Amino acid sequence: MSAQDEFRARAAEAILIFDGAYGTAIQRYGLKEADYRGELDLKLDQKGNNDLLCLTRPDVIGAIHTAYLDAGADMIETNTFSSTRIAMADYGCEHLVDELNIVAAKLARDACEEAQAKDGKRRFVAGSIGPTNKTLSLSPDVNDPGFREVDFDTLKDTYRQQCDALIAGGVDFLLIETCFDTLNAKAAGLAAREAERAAGREVPLMLSFTITDMSGRNLSGHTISAFWYTVRHLKPLTIGANCAFGADKMRPYLAELAKDADALILAFPNAGLPNDLGEYDELPDKTAELITEWCDEGLVNMVGGCCGTTPEHIAAIAKAVAGAKPREATEVEMKTRLSGLEPFIMAA
Repeated sequence: MSAQDEFRARAAEAILIFDGAYGTAIQRYGLKEADYRGELDLKLDQKGNNDLLCLTRPDVIGAIHTAYLDAGADMIETNTFSSTRIAMADYGCEHLVDELNIVAAKLARDACEEAQAKDGKRRFVAGSIGPTNKTLSLSPDVNDPGFREVDFDTLKDTYRQQCDALIAGGVDFLLIETCFDTLNAKAAGLAAREAERAAGREVPLMLSFTITDMSGRNLSGHTISAFWYTVRHLKPLTIGANCAFGADKMRPYLAELAKDADALILAFPNAGLPNDLGEYDELPDKTAELITEWCDEGLVNMVGGCCGTTPEHIAAIAKAVAGAKPREATEVEMKTRLSGLEPFIMAA
């Protein structure tokens, strides 16, 4: 059975568990510059370049994967949120992008296979694709609204390189996450579909929106429903939201999405909002309690955590949602609603 078929079958029976934050987990190790740099000959300081640890401290990344799997995760993501040429340019590591993504995928795959060997249950690997630090929709120069630091084709090609490497490393799915710019997400989605065709194997797509303020919109001004309609032509396996908010403030936006989406819904909130020091104080049981409210309303098919969450949070969530009924991914009839709008949606 393909990864997609098994994922769908299991998601129809129970709410599946995603993993939690990697930056938060890495911070617990108190790593130094030497840990990040390893034996690599790099000119710039590397502390904070968390993706690079896949090459220089694979033991740390592997241990984090295992901790989330032991906590009950059915799916883990690769430690590649910033593993594109554009993002890695900040550290002078553009030349390591292919190796980073391939190794990261293999680390996650190895951890999943080890977990499966223990209990016979298949786990899934999602290749993490972050938004980069550039935006196609907005100018970084207030004096020149038409200026862009990157164009669509360049960004798509950047994503394509990452997608090709993640697929080569053995991921089951490609997860385009923390989508603050809808046009960035479309570039990544097109790159993912191109990479899938080039690989000659099915690699389902997952998309996750991020809300930037209490208006419920992302940075490019789209609501979560508008985002869904704009990316629906990519036929994602899952659609949902992550980051920005805790589970309490994310709930109304998931409710809005659940009315329209004919894909499965994955949501992974932060552990509440950060305190004055930028740290997250929400305890695992509180996060789990809030997420069960989503389940009671039938809003989700898979849940996990983003910033501030830990293996303890994921374990609490897994325990809290055990036995809860997953959202039914109904085939929403939208021909009438989309009539006359499809050309605009495809071009957005």
